[in-house]
Amino acid sequence: MTPPLPGLAPLRARLDEAMAGRGAWPERSPWLREAVAALPRDLFAPDRLWRWDGHAYAPVDRHGDPDGWARELFGEQDAAAVTQVTAGFPSSSLSAQGVVVDMLDSLLLEPGHRVWDIGTGQGWNAALAAWRAGPGRVVSTEVDDGLAAFACGRLAAAGLRVEVVVADATVTVPDEPVDRLIATYAVERVPWAWVAAVRPGGRLVVPWGRLGHVALDVADDGRSATGWMQGLAQFMADRTTGPVPAAGHAGYAAVRGTDAAEAQRVVERDLAPLAVDWDLRFALRVAVPDAVVVTGTDEDGVSAWVHDGDRSWAALSARGDGTATMYQGGPQRVGDELMTAWAQWEGLGRPSPYDYGMTVRPDGQFVWLSDPVDGPRWASAGVVAAGGSTH
Repeated sequence: MTPPLPGLAPLRARLDEAMAGRGAWPERSPWLREAVAALPRDLFAPDRLWRWDGHAYAPVDRHGDPDGWARELFGEQDAAAVTQVTAGFPSSSLSAQGVVVDMLDSLLLEPGHRVWDIGTGQGWNAALAAWRAGPGRVVSTEVDDGLAAFACGRLAAAGLRVEVVVADATVTVPDEPVDRLIATYAVERVPWAWVAAVRPGGRLVVPWGRLGHVALDVADDGRSATGWMQGLAQFMADRTTGPVPAAGHAGYAAVRGTDAAEAQRVVERDLAPLAVDWDLRFALRVAVPDAVVVTGTDEDGVSAWVHDGDRSWAALSARGDGTATMYQGGPQRVGDELMTAWAQWEGLGRPSPYDYGMTVRPDGQFVWLSDPVDGPRWASAGVVAAGGSTH
């Protein structure tokens, strides 16, 4: 392992203090602050990181730009450090320190627990879990053999005994049931194989839909897992499920192509909340799971561009008077669905992400509001009445 840079200690301390000032070190998991101090993320960072320069991801090398490299790691608690770029897009990262801490706190991890860490990456998450659970108690699965080899080297250098398996975690599961499962990349649907790999009474923490993570407790009969949304953060998607729609305006342009609008109408709504209200954005993600929303601002106000990653799109252009003109195309009227979901969220009292939960069963999953039995629920598309179908 390359010796640490001499100027890292003050940066580590500053980030530690910043998290303390925001109350980001969880009171119920004091071990996390100790673990991060013992195993700082720079020990698991490659010599080359990547920074968005406004046009593309540019390399930041440890030896050529040590200060810039260090800032990528310790600049702020909510920033991930991109460690791998594939075809111009990030394909691996060291998750933001605040997010890693929040997710491990949600895991309710205790010494002696057997842990399945999914998405090894550089090995930092597995290292922190092993610090708590103990030697030989963590198995970590990584689909990229290069990343797995890197993580193995860093884990060994840190003196940690963690089993790293190169495999697709949706297909290959540990030989024995685990007490805790934590994934580091987002899935649209929680694989039932993951739930089945956790013993009854155990817990899973999984990023869902690239916008937050959920903590699920496995039922005593092992036939379901349910729990509450825990936090907002954006995660990379599962590589094994195929290509992810391009981000930003590029994704919208790719879906729309050169097609003319098939429908047009005025929306009597100011779109500004779409740019700043993450409670709203989460609710829209729940109700219209296919919708990808991009916003932009000019002298007329906030406009929005929406697509479903396939063939349906909507452009909502601000008119300067608190309204917008909506143009739509494709088989799905994704713009109309978004407006309907927005009105529904308002009618439900503008709930926050923490008011939602999820239930996973062998035949599917659904998101619910306030109560898993009596509250409104959403399956893969649209609202389902309480007590209704879950798939």
